[in-house]
Amino acid sequence: MNRPHHLPDPSAHPDDPHYVGRLGWLRAAVLGANDGIVSTGAIIMGVAAAEPSPRAILIAGVAGLTAGAMSMAAGEYVSVHSQSDTERADIERERQALRDMPEDELHELAAIYEERGMTPATALQAAREVSEHDALGAHIRDELGLTEASAANPLQAALTSAVTFSTAGAVPLLAAIIAPIEHVLIAVLLATVVALGILGAIGAKAGGAPMGRAALRVMVWGTIALGITAAVGKIFGVAA
Repeated sequence: MNRPHHLPDPSAHPDDPHYVGRLGWLRAAVLGANDGIVSTGAIIMGVAAAEPSPRAILIAGVAGLTAGAMSMAAGEYVSVHSQSDTERADIERERQALRDMPEDELHELAAIYEERGMTPATALQAAREVSEHDALGAHIRDELGLTEASAANPLQAALTSAVTFSTAGAVPLLAAIIAPIEHVLIAVLLATVVALGILGAIGAKAGGAPMGRAALRVMVWGTIALGITAAVGKIFGVAA
């Protein structure tokens, strides 16, 4: 799938790469950061509502931050590795099919090009030319829809999620540590909502999407999660 070094870069704007090239790490980064902010903030608010003691809040926050980062890293690695295994299996099937029935695969590729608007003669000629250059690469790209930008990278996803979870999750934890005990709930709520808004804007900016809508979306859903957790903590705190 790699382009030979002697070929020129086909991009019309090599200094301004496409946003899809960031998908591999951007999804993991936004997911990790969002989970870090929401889950850590929710744990702290739940504990603070049930037992508003500095020690309990600190232990819960640190434990949630540590466990969450490890869970995110492991979950991302396993899930993305499963995706990578599936991609490799499909690529191997294409390699075998090209060995066993190259003519059938050629016409299959031509049919794909016809569906995209080429005439039958042009589609067949295009299929022949790309197959002579790199038959497997053509089928990976045009039949399976896999590109270097979308290829699964388990280690990158795991590390990105763990780092962003820990970094973002530290925001509500620091707010809980700094704030007076009687104002912990409101301090964590405000810090979490502001952090979510910033995260939404940054993620949208990195992905080329409207920042305002993305920021509002993550703030609303994060606030709902915090409110539910605080309510549960309050209920069990009173019940105790």
